[in-house]
Amino acid sequence: MNTFKEKYFSVIFFYNLFKVYCMNIFIAKLNFSTTSDSLRDLFEEFGEVTSANVIMDRVTGKSKGYGFVEMANDDEAQRAIDETDQSEFEERTIVVKKANPREERPKSNNRRFDRDDRY
Repeated sequence: MNTFKEKYFSVIFFYNLFKVYCMNIFIAKLNFSTTSDSLRDLFEEFGEVTSANVIMDRVTGKSKGYGFVEMANDDEAQRAIDETDQSEFEERTIVVKKANPREERPKSNNRRFDRDDRY
């Protein structure tokens, strides 16, 4: 019988393995009223969408005007990029590109948020 730890790490492993085979697509110049669901609907015309996300500002809760879509099949994703780049979507001409991998950022040395050294 597998322990919780073994099950947890196997789920994480397969999730990360699945993410490697997905193509992440960056979409810019979105209408500020665009939702994640409407973005998903646009890209589902080209194939299976595993996730769609419009990036929102933490403070205001409003769209930042860009988002990301993950598609399971690279050929379908490339076709979606080719056909939607510089196209009209919700009254805006959008820019669609293959997303660059997210880089690891070093931890901040900002002492203002370091609560352990308070006193």
